[in-house]
Amino acid sequence: MSGLRRGLPFGSPAAVTGMFVLLFAVLFMAPQVSAKRWIVGGNMGWTTNVNYTIWAQDKHFYNGDWLFFVYDRNQNDVIEVNKTNYETCNAEHPVHNWTTGAGRDVAPLNVTRHYYFISSKGSCYGGMKIAVQVENLPPPPKASPLDEKSSAVKSSHRSLFILPVVFTIGAAWDAFLRFSL
Repeated sequence: MSGLRRGLPFGSPAAVTGMFVLLFAVLFMAPQVSAKRWIVGGNMGWTTNVNYTIWAQDKHFYNGDWLFFVYDRNQNDVIEVNKTNYETCNAEHPVHNWTTGAGRDVAPLNVTRHYYFISSKGSCYGGMKIAVQVENLPPPPKASPLDEKSSAVKSSHRSLFILPVVFTIGAAWDAFLRFSL
C-alpha cells in the first residue's frame, strides 16, 4: 500500500487534505463579482422595431457590465457617439465603432458615465439607438446594530460549528484516500 501512496499526484494524503481545506476556504470567502452581460433588446436583439428606451428604462447598468449587441451584420452596426450625435442620429464623428463585422459585438461599460449607441445604417431614425447611464455598484447593505451580548453568543456558536465541519470534511477525505488505495 505504501508503494501506491507514492504515486499520488499531489503528494501525501495530508497535502491533499490541506489543498481541499484551502480550496473550500477560498470558495466560501471569495467576494462575489457582479458584472453582467446585457443582451441589448433581450430576445429581439439589436434590430428595428424595438424601443430601446423602454427596454433600458428598468435596468441598472453598473461599472464593469457589458452590452452585447446581436444583429444582422449586413443591415446594421454599432456606433458609440456623444449625446448630440445620438439625438440627431449623426455617426460622422463616433466616439468608438464597436462593429467587428460578425454581428456579435460587445461594448464594455467600464467608466461611470452616459453611453450613447446608434446604428449608422439609417435605422437610427427608426429608433435603433440606446442610451444608458452607468453607475458604480451600490455598497453592500450595512448590518443592523445588534446587542453586544447576543452577537458574541451568535459568533461563538458559529465558530463552534464551522471548525468541526472543516476538520470532519478533511478527516473524511483523508480516510477516503487511505482506504481507496
